[in-house]
Amino acid sequence: MLISLLGLFTWPRFVWTNKSVVAGMDVLQELPQEGVLFVSNHQTYFADVALMYHAFSAAKWKIKRGLRNPIYLLAPKLNVYYVAARETMQSGFIPKLFAYGGAITVQRTWREAGKDIQRDVDLADVENIGKALTTGWLVTFPQGTTKPFEKGRKGTAHLIKQHRPVVVPVNIDGFRRAFDKKGLRIKMRDSRLLMKFYEPLEINYDDTPEAILEQVMRAIRQSPEFMKVPPLKAEEGEK
Repeated sequence: MLISLLGLFTWPRFVWTNKSVVAGMDVLQELPQEGVLFVSNHQTYFADVALMYHAFSAAKWKIKRGLRNPIYLLAPKLNVYYVAARETMQSGFIPKLFAYGGAITVQRTWREAGKDIQRDVDLADVENIGKALTTGWLVTFPQGTTKPFEKGRKGTAHLIKQHRPVVVPVNIDGFRRAFDKKGLRIKMRDSRLLMKFYEPLEINYDDTPEAILEQVMRAIRQSPEFMKVPPLKAEEGEK
């Protein structure tokens, strides 16, 4: 019920206020129901994930051309989770509400309260992420920040090596122009929000974490070679 209500709240922002273009819906419909890891670049705290939830639910209903008919919110896809910083999800009422929609909250080991830190990985966080992968689809942002072209974190590569999931790259664009950093306040109307799901990666799980991370960062167009490459074009997707 919560996911459906949040979907009804966010749907007009993606379809009426702005124009969402989602490519790769056919990729989603061919995936197994468990053991799938989505790796994506990140532009806002919540809007990116919210649109993914819409796409996942539409794919569950075998909808192939966009989100214009929100009938899929009658029975959205439920076994979807996403990795988020604990301090972000505890920063107010609305973030806490979104957290109930499937957040796997973790303590960041490199940054807290705007300051650089060094902290050991919480093994309970690792266990929770593993449980999410074994029971459904999990979304993670390897860079751990909304800043473009930041270096990826090796935790994603270790997760892939340990659990050997189906890894689906995602690339997004337009969210930074349309929303504030949290993805809650609309900055610009009639923006085009682009989201593309690519075919699953062919990964050698026995590769080093560095090699796997490099492959992931290239797949989501966040490695240095993409810094001067234009973002996705609208015609690459479907309205």
